[in-house]
Amino acid sequence: MRLRAEVTIDAPPAAVWALVGDPRGQLRFWSGLTRYEPVGRRLTGVGARYRVLMRLGSADVGGLIELVEWQPRAELAWTSVSGVDMRGRFRLRGRDDDRRTHVELRLAYGIAGAGLTGWLAEQAAAPTVRHYLRGTLTELARQVEHEQARAEAETRRARLRARRVS
Repeated sequence: MRLRAEVTIDAPPAAVWALVGDPRGQLRFWSGLTRYEPVGRRLTGVGARYRVLMRLGSADVGGLIELVEWQPRAELAWTSVSGVDMRGRFRLRGRDDDRRTHVELRLAYGIAGAGLTGWLAEQAAAPTVRHYLRGTLTELARQVEHEQARAEAETRRARLRARRVS
């Protein structure tokens, strides 16, 4: 099953990447994930591995994934090493002179060798997974835009303090 969601965020690619590229922040914005923990010493970049589980119905499903692409402020892609067969990708593209960021999230998953039963399970899971992808991007946008607004307010406060001192 291949699913895709996209959103445009009112923040530059670097601000979006600060959250997308941080393995410690994944559970803050990923909808439906119950586990995202590093496996091994490498935390970021190609070759980093994570144990990832997603809630589907009453079960947590997933497995071990490995990052296979890592281009800061642009691309992050992974593939499964064990567990549910999956591939995913975040694609970030600057818009309006990098004042905004278009984010695309793709996820392909399947149950290898499960035949008709596996296909039915994939179909049954699709509405939930699609909902999770949309929720993930909605929450990512909310958090990044909130942080941008907070940083801009702090900059304005600092300028006002500097004017008062002068």
